[in-house]
Amino acid sequence: MITQRLLVDQNDITKTRVHRLPQRALEEGEARLVLETCALTANNVTYAAVGFTTGYWKFFPTGMEGQGLVPVWGVAEVAESRADALPQGTRLYGFYPLAEELIITPQADGHGMIVDAAPHRADLPAVYNRYAPVKRGPTEQEHLRALLQPLLATSYLLFDWLVDHEMFGAEQIVIGSASSKTGLGLCKFLAEPTERAYRVVGLTSSANRDFVTGLNACDEVLDYDQIEQIKQVPSVFVDMAGNGAIKSALHRHLGDNLKHSAAVGMSHWDKFEPGQQLSGPKPQFFFAPAQIAKRREEWGPGAIEARITESWKRIAQSADQWLTIKEHQGIKSAAAVFDTLSQGRANPRDGHVIRM
Repeated sequence: MITQRLLVDQNDITKTRVHRLPQRALEEGEARLVLETCALTANNVTYAAVGFTTGYWKFFPTGMEGQGLVPVWGVAEVAESRADALPQGTRLYGFYPLAEELIITPQADGHGMIVDAAPHRADLPAVYNRYAPVKRGPTEQEHLRALLQPLLATSYLLFDWLVDHEMFGAEQIVIGSASSKTGLGLCKFLAEPTERAYRVVGLTSSANRDFVTGLNACDEVLDYDQIEQIKQVPSVFVDMAGNGAIKSALHRHLGDNLKHSAAVGMSHWDKFEPGQQLSGPKPQFFFAPAQIAKRREEWGPGAIEARITESWKRIAQSADQWLTIKEHQGIKSAAAVFDTLSQGRANPRDGHVIRM
């Protein structure tokens, strides 16, 4: 039997190729998961762009120098199992390579989840190693889960982290790349409190400004050429884009009024400028698993997960107003979608799902 995967050049993520290889036999304690569907978004481009610095390339080693597997979120079915913890036919939602199959070493975690106990994943963030058994549901609901659960979970964790830090005393929160699904999710969470001491400012390209404005989640929407119109009051910048020129202009404009600068995504990965000398505070990378770990310690097991689930489902209820699901067939179609996303040519309204 032959299986396929989409390899990404780790030194130039715009270069991809479909690679065919023979299935290997399972060893005792392993299970073969065959991917049914997965989502592709700007978030996956970020995984590739920061793959070395944050370890995303480590989850699914290819055994091929310079070639990586981009992680995706989706659902797979257990096609074959030699592990007591995971019977054949089980469907699992979680973190997968952009490939037709994944072999894991499953262990039950005692809370209804399955953990991949493969040795190479032992030191990687636990949130990515857990898989949730799911029943088959309506296609649209399954697509929404693949597309929005991981992105809106990050949005909620950003919101929770800002609340945890009392918004760093800011009077306005500026979100870069507010048209990204994680960005728009954060805008929506920030806008929910009926009484709040901050304004929500969305930054986006001129082409996407009307789209972001139509979300009604920002007090003000500006395009990247209008940074000097941002009010010079105590502010936090949450950057989903990673664009060096935009970051420099905003830091320079806000100066000492910038109380915190959070680096989250790299949808503009090709315009990233490492080692920038910036006015104001040095950008700090926001790592969602760290906020999960903090809340688990403070609130106990399961509490933060329950809040994330309730929150992303609440925001997703209005998804038909701002999301158009685009379904694509087969691993080969993923190459074209990833190319569109990595080159910044995707329509922010579109949500791409790959059905294997």
